[in-house]
Amino acid sequence: MYKKTTLKNGLRIITIPQKSTQAVTALVLVGTGSKYETKENNGISHFLEHMYFKGTKKRPTPLAVVETLDKIGGIYNAFTGEEYTGYFAKVAVSYTELALDWISDIYLNSLLPKKEIKKERGVIIEEINMYYDHPMFYIGILWNQLIYGDQPAGRPLFGTKENIIKMTQQELLNYMKNQYVASNTIVCLAGKIKEKEAISKVKKYFSKISTKKSKAKPSVIEKQNKPQILLQPKKTDQAHLALGVRAYNLFHPQKFAQEILGVILGGMMSSRLFIEVREKLGIAYYIKTNIDSNPDTGHLTTQAGVDNKNVERAISVILREYRKISQKRIPAKELKKAKEYIKGKTALELESSDAQAAFYAGQELLENKILTSEEIFKKIDKVSINDILKVAKDIFQPQKLNLALIGPFKDKEKFEKLLKL
Repeated sequence: MYKKTTLKNGLRIITIPQKSTQAVTALVLVGTGSKYETKENNGISHFLEHMYFKGTKKRPTPLAVVETLDKIGGIYNAFTGEEYTGYFAKVAVSYTELALDWISDIYLNSLLPKKEIKKERGVIIEEINMYYDHPMFYIGILWNQLIYGDQPAGRPLFGTKENIIKMTQQELLNYMKNQYVASNTIVCLAGKIKEKEAISKVKKYFSKISTKKSKAKPSVIEKQNKPQILLQPKKTDQAHLALGVRAYNLFHPQKFAQEILGVILGGMMSSRLFIEVREKLGIAYYIKTNIDSNPDTGHLTTQAGVDNKNVERAISVILREYRKISQKRIPAKELKKAKEYIKGKTALELESSDAQAAFYAGQELLENKILTSEEIFKKIDKVSINDILKVAKDIFQPQKLNLALIGPFKDKEKFEKLLKL
């Protein structure tokens, strides 16, 4: 069972003891990401994440930072999202103290050296090039751009090359000072730990964290009254598409029904779209339906890669399945299968300490409350056939449809004619 401790300065500590492991994960989450940025500093959250591996007073070089955990076979990394930035270290239990020392050092004491900023610009620009050259990633960027446009939710989390080239040390320092503060930070320890001892050590290592108030993110504007299309003309052998609808955020009472709906449509190898598009028609290697629910946004999206000549056919089949599930109740056995799939997959994923840390800390950061897996499973079990139909009827409406497409296409009108339910 987890325990949440909130210190007087606002820092939240989550401890999750696990007896059946010899590992410990230290995860630090800060509530800032690309949705907190402006057009001018878009990409700063991700840039700052990179710079946290470039040196502290105690570990003055990038080599000194990474070698600390390499010497003990530790697993470590960082990540940036729309709502958060995270840093973690997973180590054998005997190195718990070292993991806390290391992660608190980079989180609180990173120097952001100018010479490293200059070099890291090149690294991030190559990362951007990689994403834009990889259609499976790029289609997700286009999807956000399509539905949210020129606001933080619609911009790429790694920013633009122009922003990266001109970003300064002072900008990074100011952003860090404004966002990386106690009330905006969660420190999570999961694995083979003693609870009281773990809390005491976190207090010790994070005692110097700033107590400033963090800046809030701007509100997302949701606006759509007709189907929308974004074409990215590109000479390719395979077209990549994202087709879906605006849907529910994390606080919607039907979010669990929405999750099950996504699994039924395209979340597993026996899902409707996988069977129809891959198994029966043989026109796609990958096809999947994702549910993306955040505190202020939500959408259901099906992505697929198909031969250019099969794009219209794939779109028609996906829309047919959207229409079908919003008009006819699903069989009881299909609902049960989807529920058991979610519960079984979740149980398997939560075997490791790093997954436990992300599961609990992520909920706390995004929702400001935590449900155990057992509590979540009970909510999933309560979802009915009528709930699935109700959600499908609500979200699958013509005016909510969106299509992003990468491939050798320029005729928008041809695709507009297809977007009907």
